[in-house]
Amino acid sequence: MSENLSLTNQFLIAMPSLADPDFSQSVTYICEHSQEGALGIVINHPLDIQLGEVLQHMNIDTQTPTILNRPIFLGGPLQRERGFVIHTPIGSWDSVLKVSNVGIASSRDILEAIARGNGPKHTLIALGYAAWGPGQLEAELADNHWLNAPANTSVLFDLPSEQRWHAAAALTGVDLNRLSSDIGHA
Repeated sequence: MSENLSLTNQFLIAMPSLADPDFSQSVTYICEHSQEGALGIVINHPLDIQLGEVLQHMNIDTQTPTILNRPIFLGGPLQRERGFVIHTPIGSWDSVLKVSNVGIASSRDILEAIARGNGPKHTLIALGYAAWGPGQLEAELADNHWLNAPANTSVLFDLPSEQRWHAAAALTGVDLNRLSSDIGHA
């Protein structure tokens, strides 16, 4: 992979033919991509739990219904017990990876701030992450498993999760409803 082909701060959009249950119709925010591989968080697969359950498990108190009822997303198949908060603006949390104008926090202090109502303005909370080894993501792109597009904070934070797959693909000019599920190689 050359330096200018990094997919960091891009959306990885599953093609309709991708049948892997962890990634079917997914949009993954790529947090890191280098010669060593890639790391991302799926942003459109909500789990059947809300933030209130996570906060209770961590003994963090809040009584605000809008905070308690926020969705938690399945960020990927790896380390599903580990939490990540994608957020803007970037703050000075204990553990933050800065990706362009977005931060990825994995420390307790950001959840405590969210519970108090003074966390970052925009957040998406996920359990787990996705990772690819050296060259793996590039091979999957070459095999037409994915589209990629520059990340867009409106898609990331403002749209309902069920609209993110189509909206992310639309950033590339692709209408997923018009794509064939058949793939071929010349």
